[in-house]
Amino acid sequence: MELHHGLLGQQPAGVAALAQTAPVRAALDAAKANEPRTIEQQISFCQVPAPPFQEAARGRVLSRAFEEAGLSNIRVDRVGNVLADRPGLAARPRLVVASHLDTVFPEGTELKVTRDGPRLRGPGIGDNCRGLAVLVATARALAQARVQTPGTITFVANVGEEGLGDLRGVKELFAGELSGRIDRFVSIDNAGIGITNQAVGSHRYRVSYKGPGGHSFGDFGLANPAHALGRAVAKISELQVPSHPRTTFTVGRLGGGTSVNSIPFEVWMEVDMRSADPLALADLDGRFRKAVEAAVAEENARWGGRPTITAVVQLVGDRPGGSTPANGPIVETAQAVARALGLTAPLSEGSTDANVPMSRNIPAITIGGGGTSAESHAPQESFDTTDSWKGTQNAVLLVIALAQ
Repeated sequence: MELHHGLLGQQPAGVAALAQTAPVRAALDAAKANEPRTIEQQISFCQVPAPPFQEAARGRVLSRAFEEAGLSNIRVDRVGNVLADRPGLAARPRLVVASHLDTVFPEGTELKVTRDGPRLRGPGIGDNCRGLAVLVATARALAQARVQTPGTITFVANVGEEGLGDLRGVKELFAGELSGRIDRFVSIDNAGIGITNQAVGSHRYRVSYKGPGGHSFGDFGLANPAHALGRAVAKISELQVPSHPRTTFTVGRLGGGTSVNSIPFEVWMEVDMRSADPLALADLDGRFRKAVEAAVAEENARWGGRPTITAVVQLVGDRPGGSTPANGPIVETAQAVARALGLTAPLSEGSTDANVPMSRNIPAITIGGGGTSAESHAPQESFDTTDSWKGTQNAVLLVIALAQ
């Protein structure tokens, strides 16, 4: 069946009427009826490894799932994104619906998912196996109901959202084959029904402190890179940041050295800084750099002032900030979709794949996939499937509305 309702993405008041049309009602019914299958796929996706920069195995699973869901032109781009199309009556508007493949968990992590009643438990079960499952379920519901949209929908299982991935998957979407051809963008990430319309920008650094190194006893008196790093961590921990706009920092990882009885020749740390305000982030960035350099000077001075310790600061992540206005058509449409389904979709800020289009002033949001998640990014991460079908329906109706 074909739907001809004009640009529903620009007319939120029409969403309630759209939801009552026969093909859309059929798609919503299919989404609810298929929820057990959606949950089973959520579990199966999660048990395929997808550590940062190693998403290919899970990507192959999503390729097959896209094919089974009736999508066409399935391909993998140069960075590993899996793309598939659902052609509309025209090429434009083009809606991209994406969900990230990768998890924060390193290679070798035990990925078995356990189930206790409605609760699933396993690394990545919410973030982002839920998003991937809803992505596929949305395509399946549209196919089963034979919904025909005026605009084309491109479904994407993308790489590089977590850790040091630096949003490389979505950055490639906007620089590669779809450059200049994306009119609206929706990311499905984790659980809940909320809408992320404020993009929290971040700077991520790897800082290496280097020196000559030596024996802990025989060469005692040399400036120590590890001590310099410790001084830097102490200084960073004392930085004061505004609560409005919320601005944060953390030293997330540390490493280096050769043995307990050595003065290391190199140690390193990785630092994450975030803010929705570019000026606040830039100010924090400047003070962080001063702390790094002050630690070098203090450690060298401690051992006679010889400039033996140096610091190398490498930017390893630059996630752009941005926003989609609360009164923007895509946000109003998403809220109208939630209301039509008897749901509430609060607005929030976060760092997601939608950061990239927001920074380019392309209408973009991130939505949750329903259900409830807890302890994200922890091995004991959990997902409560109670009424999770409501999130699937929310995604289905939103995709139809934005492809008008």
